[in-house]
Amino acid sequence: MKSLRSTASRAVADVLARARKQKKLSQRDLAGLLRRPHSVVGMIESHQRQVSVPEFIVIAEVLGADPGELFRQVLRERSLG
Repeated sequence: MKSLRSTASRAVADVLARARKQKKLSQRDLAGLLRRPHSVVGMIESHQRQVSVPEFIVIAEVLGADPGELFRQVLRERSLG
């Protein structure tokens, strides 16, 4: 499967993966909290699946993070890429 190569898509995936790891959750743990198959989290983090804005907000909230702050991280990372 072709990876999503846009800087923005990669930044979203990378920021969400870091937030998950900071909470010491596995991909399976996060998927369980989201009530989604673990493959969804894996595909996001491996840049094979994009995240919609509503989905980004839900993931951030499940991680106990401020969606706005995570999005600011995405913007900063994107500008560095």
